[in-house]
Amino acid sequence: MSRIGLTPPDWLVRNLQAQQAPVNRAAVARAAVAMSLPLAIGLAVDQAAYGALASMGALSGVIGDTADAYRMRILNIAIPQLFGAVGITIGSLVYGQGWIAVCAVTAVALVSGMISTIGAVASVSGLLLLLNSVVGAGLPMPGAWWLAPLLMTGGGLLVLLLGLLAWPLRSGVPERAAVAATYRTVADLMAACGRAEYDEARHAVTQSLNQSYDLVLARRARHHGRSPELTRLLAQLNAITPVVEAAPAAHLSGRPLAPEIPDTVRHLARAVETGYTGPIGLKLPVPVSETSRAVDHALRHAAEVVAVPDVDPRGIDDRLGRPAALGVRAARAARNVALSAASWRYGLRLALCIGLAQALVSIVPVPRSYWVALTITFVLKPDFGSVFSRALLRALGTVAGLVVAAAVLSQVPRGWWDVPVMLLLAPLIPALTPRGYGYQTAAITPVILLLSDILNHQGTALLMPRLLDSLMGCAIALVAGYLLWPESWHTRVGDRLADAVADTAAYVQGAFGGGVEPAAHARMRRRLYRDLSVIRTEFQRALTEPPPMGRRAAAWWPLVVAVERIVDATTAARVRVRHGAPPPSSAEVGQVTLQLRELADGLREVETLYEVRTDLTGPAGSVLEPVRQEVAAARAITSPR
Repeated sequence: MSRIGLTPPDWLVRNLQAQQAPVNRAAVARAAVAMSLPLAIGLAVDQAAYGALASMGALSGVIGDTADAYRMRILNIAIPQLFGAVGITIGSLVYGQGWIAVCAVTAVALVSGMISTIGAVASVSGLLLLLNSVVGAGLPMPGAWWLAPLLMTGGGLLVLLLGLLAWPLRSGVPERAAVAATYRTVADLMAACGRAEYDEARHAVTQSLNQSYDLVLARRARHHGRSPELTRLLAQLNAITPVVEAAPAAHLSGRPLAPEIPDTVRHLARAVETGYTGPIGLKLPVPVSETSRAVDHALRHAAEVVAVPDVDPRGIDDRLGRPAALGVRAARAARNVALSAASWRYGLRLALCIGLAQALVSIVPVPRSYWVALTITFVLKPDFGSVFSRALLRALGTVAGLVVAAAVLSQVPRGWWDVPVMLLLAPLIPALTPRGYGYQTAAITPVILLLSDILNHQGTALLMPRLLDSLMGCAIALVAGYLLWPESWHTRVGDRLADAVADTAAYVQGAFGGGVEPAAHARMRRRLYRDLSVIRTEFQRALTEPPPMGRRAAAWWPLVVAVERIVDATTAARVRVRHGAPPPSSAEVGQVTLQLRELADGLREVETLYEVRTDLTGPAGSVLEPVRQEVAAARAITSPR
């Protein structure tokens, strides 16, 4: 008997699969204290509702408590809390105002959606602005109009305070740990050269470099080059870059590197993590080829930089481009939001869904109606993942969370028992959030229902309205925020990849064509690898979509990998030329760049695979031969089978 019909589709399996991630024990502890302490204080002063509001504010702080660096925690938690305070104030002022409330919340949704396109912190800020507006417009707040914003903001800032307690003792430790972790991923990359694990290790290095540069440069932007420690960390990141550039050449040689090489990088990682600045003994094999000379030279340079206690800050920022001043970035972001078509498109999309939800619950009596709009707000966040996937996982996570909530609301009496229950439930949020959105929803649902019951005393009567409202919100988001927008399910998935292919052509031209300064070429390479990492993430999200989007993304996925290999092969060729190999002729370089530009133009024009030429030939033994092979392979991938 055939079992094919019982096999779940691949996109569903991808959605339900838990992501592997370590548990942040410090964040777990902060969540337990920050969400249970306000409840205890509220009960102690006989104001349980006030304690519940502060715990709700702490919940938003717990969700944003994801950064390791202390300065980033301030940005990730404090700024969204300010937007949340504005949101709860607006919502409270229009509570019970009928269509005025509908219009106000819809306008907030438009603003929230537009500012969410700026970046990660702005996205969370926009999320809290809208969430708290919806809560304020749908739930009567106790006390004066200013009390709810004060309590909720205080709860969020309590999470921040707990997260900053160790700052005086551990200042700079997260940044140093991040740079050391990057060195370790590079060690794994060198160990994977010549092996099948190389592609996965290279992707891990790209992600780690992105995170470390973002962390160090974001903090350094406030110091304007005056911090010797951060200058040294940035120099150490720059120093590991030549090792990363030498890795593709070593991998293309087809032979694993000597174990002393990854061991040396791990030794440097320990020196970075501990801040060691003494002499570093290196035990490296004697280099016998251009590739081995490149690896040896890069490792010795990295060891010199790691061992130097004081680094001259001049030139380091220019090599990779220090972020602009905060005021300049804010003005640029505001201009982009006001003039960007993508910003307006997402803002209008979110406003349409929220407006429909608010209008619907104004016409049709729905218990706890604000949960409909809350669900839409969480689901309709494309920067957090696929809208379709989030709607599916939201529904499944809500059902799982309601099972836990039913046990809590039916068996635990309200009062002081709420404190130990919150101590048990709150840590699950940071523990399960890295596993996926469905797991996060399952953890948040019982916490929200417990706090709602403290405010409204409805017990298990909250369960069915929560389920129905969540399903209604998911349905509105899927129809009005997904199916009615062709860009959601009919996008030409090759568009972003076409831009990357065009940038790759410019990278090849700059690597061998001359006219590009080394610092500019380094920035080009880092930007290209970063863009490819983003594209890989976007395509992986697209694979969780149902047909036709998921099937189309799966068809293009091999080309994503092929473009990454072209960049690797180009980097390897450039490294070999720098260490003695004959450079390619301008005709060779022109042939490769022409083929890449033709490929990029073709990707922008079609949605399906098409026939292309793969007639790439050149001198035997040229350093560009691996590049030609990868370009030919990429063009062959776009040919229909």
